[in-house]
Amino acid sequence: MSIMAEAKSGITDIIRQVAKDENIDPEKLRRSVAAGRVVIPSNPIHNPILKGIGQGCSVKVNVNLGTSEDCMDVEEELEKARVALKFGADAIMDLSTGGDVDAIRARIIKEVNVPIGTVPIYQAGLEMARKCSVVDMTEDMIFNGIEKHAKDGVDFMTVHTGITRESIARLKKCGRLTDIVSRGGSFLTAWILANDMENPLYANYDYLLELARKYEFTLSLGDGLRPGSIADATDGPQLQELIILGECVQRAREANVQTMVEGPGHIPLNQIEANMTIEKTVCKDAPFYVLGPLVTDIAPGYDHIVGAIGGALAAYHGADFLCYVTPAEHLCLPNVEDVKIGTITSKIAAHAADVARGRGMERDNAISQGRKDLDWEVIYKHAIDPEHARKRRGDRKPEDEDVCSMCGEYCAIKLIKEHMDKDD
Repeated sequence: MSIMAEAKSGITDIIRQVAKDENIDPEKLRRSVAAGRVVIPSNPIHNPILKGIGQGCSVKVNVNLGTSEDCMDVEEELEKARVALKFGADAIMDLSTGGDVDAIRARIIKEVNVPIGTVPIYQAGLEMARKCSVVDMTEDMIFNGIEKHAKDGVDFMTVHTGITRESIARLKKCGRLTDIVSRGGSFLTAWILANDMENPLYANYDYLLELARKYEFTLSLGDGLRPGSIADATDGPQLQELIILGECVQRAREANVQTMVEGPGHIPLNQIEANMTIEKTVCKDAPFYVLGPLVTDIAPGYDHIVGAIGGALAAYHGADFLCYVTPAEHLCLPNVEDVKIGTITSKIAAHAADVARGRGMERDNAISQGRKDLDWEVIYKHAIDPEHARKRRGDRKPEDEDVCSMCGEYCAIKLIKEHMDKDD
């Protein structure tokens, strides 16, 4: 019986554990899982640390990694995973396209204890592209790839079920600036156009649900028509795909399959709240997994900052799962340092949203108390990156060990502390 089906019958050990971790009433969480408002990605073959994603849970952060045709260092990808976990990644997606991707995926699943996600169409499409063309994939190849990933233990999979012949026709007419920027979305669009057939993932959605229920992996309904520039935000193709995904969510719930929905993309600040509201309405409060969103297109090399701005606002208005963005976005495959910076930046965005949503300020208050007490060890202990904080202070040491070299003897906190103490 699936996690969702069991939740409809009563409180399970999985529900109890996640409720404890999230400080949520178990019965409230049970109802949310049963209704599809919260997902707990957990393929029993992998059996990862349980993570609740969705309504009432803390905002989670996903980290993408994986090889490419130009960079196939598996050990580097594993080091990226270790760094991401060190700084609080809640999930890892393996998007490898270079080298022996089956072996790479197996190692990542073995060595990473948080939920693992993949995009199976990448492997199916690229394997065929090496022989002839992506558009020569067969439907069996697509579904066999999904089943293979499931048997390997993948906990959640991106599947682009919202790209259809109808939505592609709308895309052709809309005059987008950047057309399609989703790799999986481009594979399926090219396949549909070349074969003059419907998207197999949409046409055979019931079979996809059978696989998801059988192997207990969560569907992450991909936004293959997401805007790739802020000029294309909230346009017809994006919204039409979302409507289709909403229908897919309902069908998945009826089949007791856990499902979340992926979102934009590139969205200007003034449209973020509306996008979150539309998704939650159309998809009946399904967990929303946003890719950024990026709020401007002018910052190659600094898109981790752009993504954090959008991610914090999106999460405040209802997004549940942030896909991190690194300084390498739009430029190259990220290195280990990029992954570290991207993870930390997205975790800051997620935490900022959690605080604004009333989930507690314990760490914030601990650091503030440490500052008041001029207790630098307390500050380092609760910092998101203690080593970095310690190093920055150490690089420019003050004469007075109590303060920092910014204000030195004119430290406001020290001055007030001295006179407040005298007054007592």
